[in-house]
Amino acid sequence: MSIANLFGFGPVADVNIFLDGENERQQVEYRVSKDKREKAPLYFDGDPVSGKVVLRVHEGKQLEHYGIKVQFIGCIEMFYDRGNHYEFVSLVQELAAPAVLTNTAMYTFEFKNVEKQYESYQGINAKLRYFVKATVSKRVGAITQSKDIWVYSYRMPPEINSSIRMEVGIEDCLHIEFEYNKSKYHLKDVIVGKIYFLLVRIKIKHMELSIIRRETTGAAPNQYNESETITKFEIMDGAPVRGETIPIRLFLGGFDLTPTYRDVNKKFSTRYYLNLVLVDEENRRYFKQQEITLYRRNEGEHSTADDNTVKD
Repeated sequence: MSIANLFGFGPVADVNIFLDGENERQQVEYRVSKDKREKAPLYFDGDPVSGKVVLRVHEGKQLEHYGIKVQFIGCIEMFYDRGNHYEFVSLVQELAAPAVLTNTAMYTFEFKNVEKQYESYQGINAKLRYFVKATVSKRVGAITQSKDIWVYSYRMPPEINSSIRMEVGIEDCLHIEFEYNKSKYHLKDVIVGKIYFLLVRIKIKHMELSIIRRETTGAAPNQYNESETITKFEIMDGAPVRGETIPIRLFLGGFDLTPTYRDVNKKFSTRYYLNLVLVDEENRRYFKQQEITLYRRNEGEHSTADDNTVKD
């Protein structure tokens, strides 16, 4: 027992939030820190958010409160600016007028047709979250509790999804062409491609392909760019010869990816790049980077835009 509770100065009540149908909803696991992950129930744009707030008064205590309210909040938090939260959704419902309580009380709430314009996001320097917050106002301070939800936004497959053809070259030493089957991929897609060696006069040791996520936060001149490598794998070991073709087939479903975000609420962007790296025997690195677009597709959808072939 704490000293505050021993002398009667501890909390006289606690508050909890229970969402309707929470256990029936899909749970999304997300990374909070390097070694910590949490789960939250999944919602979509327009889904109502309803439930109950339970205020439990501790045995032998009484609580004089000055009103109880519940809020639904969507906000963006910048890790380099922890004092400021940028709210883009803020709804409030008053649950109870001032009163004195000696027993447990329960209050229901419902936010109908709630607009959830953006996806939830947990990044390096930015976090976009939606949560329900209950507040019990007291003469001094307040009792608060919050509960996060997670939001997905589905997008239609793009009608135009052209392939990517690029070249990597060093005059009179190296000439490579590489081709990816398309430039826009859903999060469970497969990247299919080929690499053609047209001229090889340097001793290549190996070649690797990586997916890089680049997060941009803030605005110039106070803009932060952070990159992280999502995955990296070797696609060739040993020296290629002229005319050789190396196939690429990369399944995206096993990686911790988000859609591409462009200027979300004018606070942050997240972009993805395919990075092709060649390393020679003197450990010199030659690379070519190409941006790709990722989007979240409803698993029931299929489109001819998802054709995973690269024609010879």
